[in-house]
Amino acid sequence: MPFVRCTFSATLLVLVLEGFTCTGSEHTATATLPAAFMDLLPHFLIEPQDEFIVKNKPVTLTCRSTPATQIYFKCNGEWVHQDDHLIERTVDPATALPIMKVTIDITRQQVEKIFGLDEYWCQCVAWSTTGTQKSQKAYIRIAYLRKNFEEEPQGKEVALDQEVLLRCHPPEGVPEAEVEWQRNEDVLNPASDPNFFITADHNLVIKKARLADTGNYTCVAKNIVARRKSNSATVLVYVNGGWSTWTTWSSCSAVCGRGWQKRSRSCTNPTPLNGGTSCEGQNVQKSACVATCPVDGGWSEWSKWSACDADCSMWRSRECTQPSPGTGGKECQGLDLQSLNCTSEQCPQTVSGAEDVALYVGMVAVALCLTLLLIVVVMVYRRKKEGLDADVADSSILTTGFQPMGIKPSKPGVWAPRPRRPPPHSKNSHLLTIQPDLTTTTTSYQGTLRSRHDTTGKFSMTNGPLLDPLPNGSHTLHNGKLNSDPSEFVSRLSTQSYFKTLSRDVANTSYGTFNFLGGRLTIPNTGISLLIPPEAIPRGKIYEIYLTVQRKEDLRLPLAGCQTLLSPVVSCGPPGVVLSRPVILSMDHCSDACLDNWAIRLKKQNYEGAWEDVLLMGEELVSEPYYCQLEAETCRLFSEQLGTLALVGESLHMGAAKRLRLVLFSDAYCSTLEYNIRVYCMDDTQDVFKEVMQMERQLGGRLIDEPHVLLFKDSYHNLRLSIHDMPQAHWRSKLLAGYQEIPFYHIWNGSQRYLHCTFTLERLSLSTCELTCQLCVWQVEGEGQSFGLDFNIAKDTRAVDSEFLLMDSNATALAGPSAFQIPYLIRQKICSSLDAPCPNGADWRMLAQRLKLERHMSFFASKASPTSVILDLWEAQHFHSGNINQLATVMADIGKQEAMIFLVSDGEC
Repeated sequence: MPFVRCTFSATLLVLVLEGFTCTGSEHTATATLPAAFMDLLPHFLIEPQDEFIVKNKPVTLTCRSTPATQIYFKCNGEWVHQDDHLIERTVDPATALPIMKVTIDITRQQVEKIFGLDEYWCQCVAWSTTGTQKSQKAYIRIAYLRKNFEEEPQGKEVALDQEVLLRCHPPEGVPEAEVEWQRNEDVLNPASDPNFFITADHNLVIKKARLADTGNYTCVAKNIVARRKSNSATVLVYVNGGWSTWTTWSSCSAVCGRGWQKRSRSCTNPTPLNGGTSCEGQNVQKSACVATCPVDGGWSEWSKWSACDADCSMWRSRECTQPSPGTGGKECQGLDLQSLNCTSEQCPQTVSGAEDVALYVGMVAVALCLTLLLIVVVMVYRRKKEGLDADVADSSILTTGFQPMGIKPSKPGVWAPRPRRPPPHSKNSHLLTIQPDLTTTTTSYQGTLRSRHDTTGKFSMTNGPLLDPLPNGSHTLHNGKLNSDPSEFVSRLSTQSYFKTLSRDVANTSYGTFNFLGGRLTIPNTGISLLIPPEAIPRGKIYEIYLTVQRKEDLRLPLAGCQTLLSPVVSCGPPGVVLSRPVILSMDHCSDACLDNWAIRLKKQNYEGAWEDVLLMGEELVSEPYYCQLEAETCRLFSEQLGTLALVGESLHMGAAKRLRLVLFSDAYCSTLEYNIRVYCMDDTQDVFKEVMQMERQLGGRLIDEPHVLLFKDSYHNLRLSIHDMPQAHWRSKLLAGYQEIPFYHIWNGSQRYLHCTFTLERLSLSTCELTCQLCVWQVEGEGQSFGLDFNIAKDTRAVDSEFLLMDSNATALAGPSAFQIPYLIRQKICSSLDAPCPNGADWRMLAQRLKLERHMSFFASKASPTSVILDLWEAQHFHSGNINQLATVMADIGKQEAMIFLVSDGEC
């Protein structure tokens, strides 16, 4: 039975409410309506609306009706107690109708009583004297928003202009959550940026990915209860590289004959970004070319003499047409027109008298003047020649010291790097042989070689001498080793302003005093030497020349992009000295010697300390002061200027590789359970290996295996090192990870020395001495090397032997003919024999071909004596091998045996 509550007013009223009658004399819930409105049904001005309960805060429902005598709320089919109603009565001023407004509060507890059974709803009922009206139902729900997204956006890497779809399914909630998207914490507005589109199911669509669209994207869900953010999804928009168009072909590198030309393109159309793929293929193309050789002009035959003219003279002419000059060739030298006096019989009229006498007298006077001038020139020349020859009293200096020189053999059982094969015996060995004078005990020349006219300084330079003079004021040259004190020289050199930046490392410095006979400087065990050919120093000059290796950390070369240091940094000087012909600097490099993979540049440090590019390998110009021959492991640099030099390579593609030398050391003495193995990864040059050996000698280490060579490619992959196959019953590794790693750029840069990894092993007992294991070194996705170790840590506990570091027993400085394989006079005969062009090609060109130097034909041809430059290069290559028989065989094959018969008489010497 429904609940009914009745109140009574002072006037007795009867209220019929759904079949019940209440009478009384107390309060009333009705209002007296004017007679004109007694027949109107109530209508609602405000009806209750759906509401959400947030946390524990109640909601208020409002109902407003006119004309109404009563208003009550019914929730879920039950009447709300009248005490819970708040009633407000007003009158509409326009119609004078009564207006009743009723409000109630709904709490969370009321809703939770039926939660899960049915939805909680309320509606209001209004009465008038005519009847009742019911409002719409208002549903009351408890608001919430769960924490976890049903689907979160995932990061993606997409190409430029590609469509991107980021999915988002927000957490469950009441009311349903609204979704917005953020990029890097900024709200995305599809209305302002039409490239974005949010679908009805809340997914984000990027129509065409742009570089600016790279960022962190977040899906944000929110309602009246809470705000939830998904995990960020990183969208990376990458750009794949594209080639630009090819440049035009460069001019041919050769002035005459076969050369090279190239064209290039760059991976900039577009440039790869954000991990996009690089361009495939080569960025440089080379093509062989043939440059038309210059043609010098030649005279035609003289024409016939013309008839005598009125001046009693006749003429004839010739033309420069056999051949005509072309391609930059020289014009013909000489006159193209000749005149001659006619005989008296042929002259139209004869000339006689005083005029003839004057002509003859003048001709005789001119002849006498020319004769006197010639006599004076000859006397001056002979006096100068005698002044120079007086200093070189012993002519044997020009023919001695040519015997082949070998290397002192290393001790048995000691590994020696890069052994050189002894020269094969040749049947033509007699061609370059002079019987030594066994009665002579020394070939040293003790006299001064300073010019009589040069008494102020050692260098002929406008700014004065670069070095202070020696204490005794004179220079003594020996035909052999130079006894010098490197420490005294280095300290004296460092006092000069320009040389303060030079290395103070005495062990890596060599110096000597040289004149026109030339000589050689060598830094032992580094592969670095400086050959000063005969006549390189002008006659009458004496230079004090040094050669040193700079520490890489002291001289930071500006390397960019894919550039890497390929050689030691070598200083020779002093800079600015005048050289008549190029010297040859030999030094190791660590590239794979394939110019198709590299762009190798020679860099030189100027007086201000900045580095400049002075040569690009493969594109040398004969007019430049530098020229280079790149061999498998050595670089031979022709230089007309001294200074600080280094080779820097830039890889053209990922196939370019550096040679690394892998060397293993361990502790020579081990009295604990721990045992260390050090693996050095260094550039494959002798100077770096020498430094590591010296450092290990100080640490008391020992070499436990022969060095291995590894090709390290420009693939941006790191170098990994690991140790395997140890006997687990006796040894264990203390390394926590499975391998160690050296970053790619630490190796590729080439400026960091002593890169190494240490493996710390632990033996389970002090009695364990045998160690067998496998040590692997490899580049990720590249080449690798493996060391199989099997040795006794208690045996052979010697530290790095000093003999091992001093295998090169040759003198660091040699002056005069003892520095060369070929005697001075023999060398001059070879040059005079081969410099002159030969119709059948049996000249210096054939010598270059037989010595496999034909790539440098243009360079040799640009020199005054091509043969002497070829012999200089041969001397630089074969000084240690002593293979002079090879040269004799080549000369015999050319057909120049007469130039090789060197049984020189005493009178010739």
